[in-house]
Amino acid sequence: MSTAAPAPTPALIRAAALVRHLDPRQWPLALRVVVVTTLLSIMAILTVGTYLSSVIADGLYEQRRDRVLQESAEIRADLTQSMTQLSGATSTQQQDAANAFVQNVGGGQDGVDSRDAALVPVDPSGAVWPVASDRTVFEAVDEDFSAAVAEDPEAVIWQSIGRTDETTGRTHPAILVGTRVVVPGAGSYDLFLVFSLEEEQETLSFVQRVLLGGGGVMMALVVGIAIVVARLVTTPLKRAARAAERMADGDLTSRVEVSGADELARVGESFNDMARNLEQKVDDLTELSHVQQRFASDVSHELRTPLTTIRMASSVLVAQRQQLPGELQRTVELLAAQVERFELLLSDLLEISRFDAGAAVLEADREDLDDLVVRAIDDVRPLAGARGCLLDVRLAGHGMDVVVEARRVDRILRNLLTNAIEHGAGAPVRIQTASSEEAVAVLVQDHGHGISPEDAQHVFDRFWRADPSRARTLGGTGLGLSISVEDAHLHSGWLQAWGQVGEGAVFRLTLPRRPGMDIVRSPLTLERSFDPDAEESPPSSATGEIVISPDLLPDLDETEDLAADDLAHGDLSAAVPEAPPPDAPQDLPGAAAEDVPGGAVEDVPAGSGFTPGSDREDRIPGGADETRPS
Repeated sequence: MSTAAPAPTPALIRAAALVRHLDPRQWPLALRVVVVTTLLSIMAILTVGTYLSSVIADGLYEQRRDRVLQESAEIRADLTQSMTQLSGATSTQQQDAANAFVQNVGGGQDGVDSRDAALVPVDPSGAVWPVASDRTVFEAVDEDFSAAVAEDPEAVIWQSIGRTDETTGRTHPAILVGTRVVVPGAGSYDLFLVFSLEEEQETLSFVQRVLLGGGGVMMALVVGIAIVVARLVTTPLKRAARAAERMADGDLTSRVEVSGADELARVGESFNDMARNLEQKVDDLTELSHVQQRFASDVSHELRTPLTTIRMASSVLVAQRQQLPGELQRTVELLAAQVERFELLLSDLLEISRFDAGAAVLEADREDLDDLVVRAIDDVRPLAGARGCLLDVRLAGHGMDVVVEARRVDRILRNLLTNAIEHGAGAPVRIQTASSEEAVAVLVQDHGHGISPEDAQHVFDRFWRADPSRARTLGGTGLGLSISVEDAHLHSGWLQAWGQVGEGAVFRLTLPRRPGMDIVRSPLTLERSFDPDAEESPPSSATGEIVISPDLLPDLDETEDLAADDLAHGDLSAAVPEAPPPDAPQDLPGAAAEDVPGGAVEDVPAGSGFTPGSDREDRIPGGADETRPS
């Protein structure tokens, strides 16, 4: 058993919104350009600054190292000379001389405390004791370094070390130098010197601060340049976007201001050329549409006069048909039927031309939709009796007040009911009403030949037939459902179709409580089971509205040709097995979802009384039963 997904919490909603804001693809183009330029510039400045700092540090270190080695050689020579002069002196004199030399060397150079010295006799039993200007020199010399000095007495050994300032606790870089001094008659001594690199470190820190400050200034300049460049690029694009939005809103005169002769200027010029061509094409199509509308309207009006004469002549022939031979009686009946169909076609053409011209006006009043449904059922009762069709009426009974134009809604209902009866193959037809707070709905479901979901997208097209190869012999004009859907849209409502081949078809009319209100959900489900015993499921979609794409719209030229062909031939040559009674409606076209115009059943006499609210079963002529709960 499946369980519904938990509703998102406010924290999750805020997190999702934050993720969307952090997605660079959602940022404006100018912001992306500035951010990318800034990041790349930071990477470049850091790379160059790191390289320069490394080169400067190596240069300072090598320069200081060379000077240290040179000073160490000079100090070694001075020590050798001093100790040689004391070769015959007493041990006290030698110790004093060693102390004086170490203090002198450890005092620094030019008054700068930059080095320390230590003198260690190789022979511990000698007359001179180890002496140092700073005791930390002994700590800096390890066994490996002493061994390296002893291994090569003539060389000057050095290595980099770190010295900790006991006062501040900071560690400074330094160079430890060691060498061995051999004094004939006075013994051998290991000389250790520690040269501080604190001055070079300060110089390097200063250079790094300068580089960092310069990088910050450079970064600010780069960001400013990126903003200027981004504005230069995005400003023409924004103008083009605003012009495109105005065109999308219907202002085909919108143009882009073009300046310069660069690539962006060429884009603007191309956009303006496209806009001019589009405006011209739309003007041409609008004019063509107006011509076609005027043509249909004018032809309909012009044909009324000869049609009236033909109808009068047909009426005379019908009145005198009993005096005619048998074969001529059949011809007169065919003529009367086709003249009536021709008149209906002209009425529908005039009505559809009003919609095309935008001249249709809604004259709405408060009505009870159940009453309108009952009235339409009374109109189609004789047709249902003739077809042996049971009308399964399920009215809501309350809450069906709606502001509509009764004439237009009645035309929609009669079209839907007549279609369902004609194509229901004698099976029951369900008529159901329901309401919600915002809308009311009527559903007509038959169990006839049915239509496919693909054909359901075309049933409201003008002159559409499910099987174009079949002649239109059932009396419809091919415009009834087109007029009905326009009537529904005039009320701000929906008229939708759905079905299954071999199962049946479902048509649903949904109207708002007042014209102009938005409908979110219909009270009745459109896609439903064709099993009479199946329970109705609640609506599963917000609208269920059929999407009509531009490629599904009717071709005006094609519909005009089809209408002209029907007007020229009138389907008089169609093989009709039997002539229906003059007062009976003609059959619909072969398509399961074809329509009958609003006036197709106006002259049908109402059947036995079908009173709203009665709790009884009525007998329809023809043997069909109709039941309706109160």
